[in-house]
Amino acid sequence: MDVSLPESLSGGLADAHSDLLMELVFFRGEERPFAKRWLPKLRAGGVQVQVCALFSDDSDLPELALRKALLGVGEFDRAVAENPQVVGVRSAGDLEAALEPDRTGLVLSIEGMEPLGNEPGLIDVFCSLGVRMASLTWNRRNAFADGTAERPAGGLSRIGRKLVDRMTSLPIAFDLAHANEGTFFEVLERTADRPVLVSHALCRAVHDSPRNLSDDQLRAIAERDGVVGLMALPFVMHESERTISYLIDHVDHLVQTVGAAHICLGGDFAYQLELSGAFGMPPEEPMAVDGLAGPEDYPNLFEALRNRGYGEADLRAIASDNLLRVLRRTLPA
Repeated sequence: MDVSLPESLSGGLADAHSDLLMELVFFRGEERPFAKRWLPKLRAGGVQVQVCALFSDDSDLPELALRKALLGVGEFDRAVAENPQVVGVRSAGDLEAALEPDRTGLVLSIEGMEPLGNEPGLIDVFCSLGVRMASLTWNRRNAFADGTAERPAGGLSRIGRKLVDRMTSLPIAFDLAHANEGTFFEVLERTADRPVLVSHALCRAVHDSPRNLSDDQLRAIAERDGVVGLMALPFVMHESERTISYLIDHVDHLVQTVGAAHICLGGDFAYQLELSGAFGMPPEEPMAVDGLAGPEDYPNLFEALRNRGYGEADLRAIASDNLLRVLRRTLPA
């Protein structure tokens, strides 16, 4: 039986991380690829605001990273231009327009600063192109900072500090997903009261993965009134189990540690990109949680949260209110 979002969530969901631009770039020769491949799934799941990341794969480095990012910007703009109900969210006014009935808002982000090469000033260009959220790293080390795959935990480079200082004057939220602990805490220290979040991760206390956050990191994000996006991929959720119940174990820990006001959605749904070929060779096991393989399955998550005992106020906070709070602090008038 199909599950739909409860009436209390009819205002729509907000999700802090998707790699859908990778698929749009991969299929850019198609007619209306966003309308064909992603818009129906977002609407089926009730997603009204979706953050879309510009990502550089290992095969793009070093020469193709900037080119691939610009192609992603082009596909973002094309998705908005080809679909009258879709809003490109660059300002506070755009966000409110996106929250009108039957609209879908897209927010542009950068996942890892490889497109900048070693030039911090290029962040101004990406800001002018509409980027409103940015993480310094993916898993790897780049010219600016160390990601979660680097040991021991380094942090920001000299030009990384210049980049962070430059970003503090721009309408861009600091996304600390994929940052190792040195980078994570140094960015928090340098950014005063600028909006921060971790767009997609889970809890290290529940499952010990480098991509998950320690309780100290969770508390540090909460102290800045930031949010942590629920990453719906099996390898960060549990070492072997793939059911929604284990994802909600992470929600329980987040609520116990920092409260429901600091949780949002950040699905990072990879299954569709695996199937389409946009990710290249598929892994041995699909990167999908049973019953939560894509944004169209979000009603299953909220049904399971309700069954676990979560009330309407907490569901509404997780569904959209918390991420929207961070975006409203970020976006220019």
